[in-house]
Amino acid sequence: MQNWIPSLKRPPTVAVIRLSGVIATGGRGQLNDAGLASAIERAFRKGKPKAVALVINSPGGSPVQSSLIAARIRRLSAEKDIPVTAFVEDVAASGGYWLATAADEIIVDESSVVGSIGVKQTPTSILVLMEKIGVDRRVYTAGKSKSQLDPFRAENPEDVERLKGLLDDIHTSFKTHVETRRAGKLPEGEDLFTGEIWLGRKAIEKGLVDSIGHLIPTMKDRYGDKVRFRVFGPRRGLLSRFGVRLMSDAIENLEERAEFARFGL
Repeated sequence: MQNWIPSLKRPPTVAVIRLSGVIATGGRGQLNDAGLASAIERAFRKGKPKAVALVINSPGGSPVQSSLIAARIRRLSAEKDIPVTAFVEDVAASGGYWLATAADEIIVDESSVVGSIGVKQTPTSILVLMEKIGVDRRVYTAGKSKSQLDPFRAENPEDVERLKGLLDDIHTSFKTHVETRRAGKLPEGEDLFTGEIWLGRKAIEKGLVDSIGHLIPTMKDRYGDKVRFRVFGPRRGLLSRFGVRLMSDAIENLEERAEFARFGL
């Protein structure tokens, strides 16, 4: 009835965006800007929400996708003048923490894992296997750096140094983002950007998060017991809706479990 009678006062609404999984371009179930764009836009625009809540459970992933998602959230928050609160479940590490800092406030569970503000690259070499089975790979390039970090060739020290430089640049961007978003909250003279992780209360001490709490009781305390929650997330494809899994999905699931396992989850 409320939807048909404008004069009746509707209970406040909180839009909830679930950000769960590895951050990466492409695969089903992975977090990326293209896959989340519609959900994020609808969360800020539909029904004039009092606030947007990010429910985060991510071990990280692509720094570019992390930046794109966070930037979209910040842009819409400023455009619509809607506050954003992040609620961390099991983990908000690396890119997952980048997403959390898109919020104006970060709330965690006492056992939530937070941090890992660093950058890593894990190239794989199968050179030894090739030698054992007698396979010889031949590569022809124009440009001396065109075939750098080739997993089929012996490691080149120059390639490693070049990669480390790229990782340092990304790490600097990550640090700058955190320092900007958490300005005035981080302790002076303490290096929080080593890749170390902390649990809930210790993360509060380090200024990386703000308080202990959970979504529903926190929002009811702020907006009343009648507050409504509208959940938004990436739309699943037709095959996923019917439980059909392809081999690529199985591989991505294994990779995701490996990422979560790094934090004991």
